[in-house]
Amino acid sequence: MGKFLDVDLTKGKISDYTPKEDILRMFLGGKGLALSIIMEHARNLARKGVNLAELDPFSPDNVLVFATGPATGTGFPSSGRYHVMALKSPLTGSVASANSGGEWGPYLKFAGYDGVIVRGAAEKPVYVSVMDGKAEIKDAGRLWGMNTFDTTSTLKEEHGKDVSVACIGPAGENLVRFANIINDEHRAAGRTGVGAVMGSKKLKAIVAGGSQKVTIAKPEDFKNAQKNALKKVKENSITGQGLPTYGTAILVNIINAHGIFPTRNFQASVFPDAEKISGETLAEKYLTKRRACWGCPIGCGRVTRVPSGPFAVEYSEGPEYESVWALGADCGVSELDAIVKANHFCDELGLDTISMGATIACAMELVQRKKIKPERLQGLKLEFGNAAAMVEAVWRTAYRAGIGADLAEGSKRLAEKYGAPELSMSAKGLELPAYDPRGVQGMTLNYATANRGGCHVSGYAIASEVLAPQPVDRFTTEGKAQLVKTLQDFTCVVNSACVCLFVTFALGPPDFAQLLSAITGWDLTENELLKIGERVYNIERQLMNMIGIDGKEDTLPPRLLKEKIREGPAKGHVAKLDVMLPEYYELRGWVNGVPKEDKLKELKLA
Repeated sequence: MGKFLDVDLTKGKISDYTPKEDILRMFLGGKGLALSIIMEHARNLARKGVNLAELDPFSPDNVLVFATGPATGTGFPSSGRYHVMALKSPLTGSVASANSGGEWGPYLKFAGYDGVIVRGAAEKPVYVSVMDGKAEIKDAGRLWGMNTFDTTSTLKEEHGKDVSVACIGPAGENLVRFANIINDEHRAAGRTGVGAVMGSKKLKAIVAGGSQKVTIAKPEDFKNAQKNALKKVKENSITGQGLPTYGTAILVNIINAHGIFPTRNFQASVFPDAEKISGETLAEKYLTKRRACWGCPIGCGRVTRVPSGPFAVEYSEGPEYESVWALGADCGVSELDAIVKANHFCDELGLDTISMGATIACAMELVQRKKIKPERLQGLKLEFGNAAAMVEAVWRTAYRAGIGADLAEGSKRLAEKYGAPELSMSAKGLELPAYDPRGVQGMTLNYATANRGGCHVSGYAIASEVLAPQPVDRFTTEGKAQLVKTLQDFTCVVNSACVCLFVTFALGPPDFAQLLSAITGWDLTENELLKIGERVYNIERQLMNMIGIDGKEDTLPPRLLKEKIREGPAKGHVAKLDVMLPEYYELRGWVNGVPKEDKLKELKLA
């Protein structure tokens, strides 16, 4: 659409920001463009003498950027996504990064904008309305304190049904460090606490809608490329069959069968009750229908209902695989209805399900090891397998009630407070997701080097090591440095184009080059796209270095590096990070996690 909305909440002013053509060609859009905007902001702060390492993530100087990509709102398969970034994450202290589907990204483009830059902080609660090219900052006093569902329905009543709402819940308002941004009620920009940054700015929501069209530079070329891409998506066994039928939770039994399904805060890697919380069981007991994000031919979203019992939910969506694991096996919980309820609370209150479940699991082990005293729990029996306590802990966290105030700080700060920092299963302060890296060495390297921290979708090596028709040897370290680098670079292309990562099961860089060339009118090759991805990965690392983060943070919890898996198909294995990291740095052109000057010059980032 050619412009971003630039909102200064301190001054109460709105203006347009137009990215230059050369910047767009360098970074594409989405994540890449957001990072270039944040880099400009960071350098301006540095010129003013601001110490970026000491900058409080809740300071008005922390900038928040919502960005769509060139694919968003087009017929590119699964192009209903947007990316959110901030200079500082409240959870990790590093660059904040999150991604979401649903409808909000396309609706923002239909409103006439490619993104929203949020600077400063309002004195009183506000929301931003972006409707068909017209933007306003409006009072949100009546919305403050509402959950995400009520906020969404209220704004739809006021602005019409044909709008999309991205908002925070009580968790974001209460500055829970892993609060997320919820759009369309059940879609989450989940990781690194971007919802808490929104809360610190007193920004309750951004509502968007309009009738503007996204222009395609070469419509006929795009039509042909789109037809070919859709055919590949439909014919692929994962995107055409597995995900539509069982959603992402189809992975529960698969990953458990490989002996890499982390259980009880990674104390074990096989969950005996995996079948009870599997995608197949979810479909049998609680699924009412599928739901797809905007423009998605896959439709992996689950609409669910728990009709009765203490965990009854009349209407909900999910839980996704990661959420099933975090609120289930990681906490030793095998009651699927309780997991559905806890996931529902996370959507309603605005919490990242991965960090929430992993932090509860960390607390359960702290209780197990008698690090947290019973009086601090105020009657809450935080023990592995206690479904009711797990669900209650979610609510307490959002409102910082009792032990919830400790949980709201995330597992790293929680474990440090109670004298056992090694019990936080996190990397760079971000809780690890649902794959034990000891049994998949590519994930070991990706977890450790992922810029935003313990992230599986920075370079999803599981696709090559477990899910591919002919998987590579998951236990070997050989070739994993190149595999992970390539996956990380390509994922940056995906997040800068702003399409769903799931389409990469069926579509590769050549498909992306063909589709994006037709959309933009640029003659993009596969190699040029991967170079853009490498540039995006490196500018993010540049920002981390400016904040004071280097290779010392490219590591994993001691448990994963030293303790062998005790049972199952991956028995006897540990994360062999030290073997792979030097080769990875060499391929990246980094020294101790810092890009060399000649690498920055090569990527035009010097």
